[in-house]
Amino acid sequence: MYKFFTSKFKSAPQTEPIPGKKMIQGRSGGYMFEAGTWAMVRRCLITGTASGSFYAGRNELTEEFVNTLKGAIEEDPIRAAGEIVYASDGRSVNNSAPLLGLVLLSMGSKKEAKTSFLEIFPQVVRTAAHFYEWLSYTKALRGFGKIVRKAGTEWLSKNDVKGLAYQLLKYQQRHGFSNRDVLRLFHVQPPTVDHQHLFQWIVKGWDRLPEQPPSDSMKQIWWYEWLKRNPDGTHQAIREGRLTHEMATVGIMDKKAWQLLFEGMPITAMLRNLGSLTEIGVLRADEAANLDRIESVLNNKDYLKKGRIHPIDVLKALKTYQSGGQFGRSKKTWEPVPRIVDILNQAVEVSFEVQEPTGKVFMHAVDVSGSMSWAQVPSVGLSCSEIATTMALVSAKAEKNYMIRGFSTEFRDLGVTAKDNFSSALKKASNQTFGATDASAAYDWMLQKRFHADIVCFWTDSESWAGSRHPSQALAEYRRKINPGIKAIYVTLTPYNITLVDPDDPLSYDMGGFDPSMPRLIQMIAANEI
Repeated sequence: MYKFFTSKFKSAPQTEPIPGKKMIQGRSGGYMFEAGTWAMVRRCLITGTASGSFYAGRNELTEEFVNTLKGAIEEDPIRAAGEIVYASDGRSVNNSAPLLGLVLLSMGSKKEAKTSFLEIFPQVVRTAAHFYEWLSYTKALRGFGKIVRKAGTEWLSKNDVKGLAYQLLKYQQRHGFSNRDVLRLFHVQPPTVDHQHLFQWIVKGWDRLPEQPPSDSMKQIWWYEWLKRNPDGTHQAIREGRLTHEMATVGIMDKKAWQLLFEGMPITAMLRNLGSLTEIGVLRADEAANLDRIESVLNNKDYLKKGRIHPIDVLKALKTYQSGGQFGRSKKTWEPVPRIVDILNQAVEVSFEVQEPTGKVFMHAVDVSGSMSWAQVPSVGLSCSEIATTMALVSAKAEKNYMIRGFSTEFRDLGVTAKDNFSSALKKASNQTFGATDASAAYDWMLQKRFHADIVCFWTDSESWAGSRHPSQALAEYRRKINPGIKAIYVTLTPYNITLVDPDDPLSYDMGGFDPSMPRLIQMIAANEI
């Protein structure tokens, strides 16, 4: 007679919704809770959608992202602008998703959307490469209206002419646009004499090389033009003109040229050129001074933060460098220098944000199901399971009391401990993917072993569907029998509008993406600081 009441206490298989709960069906067929607009916005801006996943193609995910962000912009354009800046400031895997978001913000119907677009434009569009990518999205989605012309004109008229000249020399064309195309598109009137010199060089070039740079802002361009006419003068041009490797390639490149470039190489270029520098012999085990410089830059938290180096960029560099050229797009090969591998392992750890140990007991449950091994992070070549294991390892290294295990339809030991470096953790993760997805398997194991955890962290795509009950139901049993105060944190590594967090559970938390501050936020939750 009272089944209508008692039925809500029964376990429901994950292929059915929990009675009395508002749930949606995911792409896997399982039922999860809806993440909501703003959680979805943050996930998409931080993780991107360019490569698709096991359950959805990139077009489907990007269309969902675009529609979600459009809705968020109509609801609260100022908040949406804040999310775009948040992701762009070194938290997104790359700047592509925030740039797409910037275009959508410019298309918002409210006045606040247009105002916010202009306000945050220079914070998101920081380089000429960003500028060209923004233009390509703008051309495809909306065209070049008044507000676009205003943003472009202001960017090309910035007061720092020397910095502008550097950007337009370094990135002379990208995404189907060249410097000349841009000036013609925006009809920019040069606000200063220095701007006039720069724009004239872009449009007309130099048939004859001036005897000296027209201004200090044009010095680098002058040396670039000089090197084009004197290709055997690469060393002099690099020393006196401070040319980057993109600029210096118009001359003859040899080991000494690369050594000179290395001595002034910024952190992003250094990270990307470790293989080339090793192949040519600038980086060798017996070149102690050069290795010392690598360490002083890549293991410096301030340099990493200022360069907006995302931990996944470092992970990619580690995997690529250690492969000796077998991984990634490079056609070069090299013998990895062991010390550089050690430096990169340390750089991964330094690039994340952590705080002092909390003393709490952590259980890290890493999704190692087939979908996590299939999904690749855009433009990185690392699977979600590899990244999840790495992020769990970062958290584990910050705490003394922890366990890292992997779940699919069972909950197994991955063999990863805080003594692992990130190279060995990546190898272990890549060999552990198996089975369907059942997040409740972690709670079942903890119940069986009576494992008393203060925090359980799930690193997952949230597509749990294979269990006989929902993770939130298994968590409720764990709280009744083992620890009523356990906090559950679910970090979703894909841009889905689903979550395993019951919105009625104040001790469960939903987080999205590859934010470098994630380990610190987890520790703050554990310490009751947020």
